[in-house]
Amino acid sequence: MKTKDKTTGTALQQHTAGLFDDMDRAFDAMMHRGWLRPFRELWPDWPAFEGKPELTAPRVDVIDRDTEILVRAELPGIDKKDIHIDLTGSLLTLRGERHEEQKTEEGNYYRAEIIRGSFRRTLQLPTEVKADAADATFERGVLEIHLPKQEATKREKIAVK
Repeated sequence: MKTKDKTTGTALQQHTAGLFDDMDRAFDAMMHRGWLRPFRELWPDWPAFEGKPELTAPRVDVIDRDTEILVRAELPGIDKKDIHIDLTGSLLTLRGERHEEQKTEEGNYYRAEIIRGSFRRTLQLPTEVKADAADATFERGVLEIHLPKQEATKREKIAVK
């Protein structure tokens, strides 16, 4: 989506997906595990939050190369069979689920935690890509998606005067 800068009248490229990513990171930073700590003195009977937070949208790198777009996503704790990738035009959607079970037994103490979570993240790619030539690999918790561009972009250097 393009808009005009009100001060200079030049066209600006807006990346709405980037704006939402910034908002997600801001909320993650504000709502860290200890965000309730200041309220403990006012309401000491509130139960403590001891569990792991739900699975959030993965962190991604989108790299614009001459002939392809490379997308890398961190997906720790997720099995390859639980990852789903959809491509519609220049919108790439990553979905996944995590299933993990932890058990602890010590004397009279017994605890079992089942961690389940899912995520869905849609990214606006910077250009149209060839969906039929896309390739994805998953190794050590990192998903890499190679998306060949419809047309290779020619980069030109501009001298500053």
